[in-house]
Amino acid sequence: MQMDTLTRIKEQMLPFADLLGIEFVSAAPDKIVAEMTVREDLCTRPAVLHGGAVMAFADTLGATGTIVNLPEGAGTTTIESKTNFVAPAPAGTRIVGEATPIHRGRRTMIWQTRVSTSEAG
Repeated sequence: MQMDTLTRIKEQMLPFADLLGIEFVSAAPDKIVAEMTVREDLCTRPAVLHGGAVMAFADTLGATGTIVNLPEGAGTTTIESKTNFVAPAPAGTRIVGEATPIHRGRRTMIWQTRVSTSEAG
């Protein structure tokens, strides 16, 4: 079942997830996990991950969580996004994102995504 969910997610999130280099690790109704390597072409100066790339990564995970919870054939769109930046992700590092639901209603869902470097504990 897990592989079927990951396959479906990869098909629905392409090609943008591929462009960023997002690799989905797991996808379940209660948690989405993905990773991405910080490439130079996603960086600002100094060579740290651009805030927009972080936001796109986080939004993709939240959207994925919503998709996993939607009935077959239903669609979704982001209506709001908020971001707090605590520390930079230098080029060459790997970031890990974990999205978990805060609210899953009939018409809206709210997902919280925590993004950290793989070196973080």
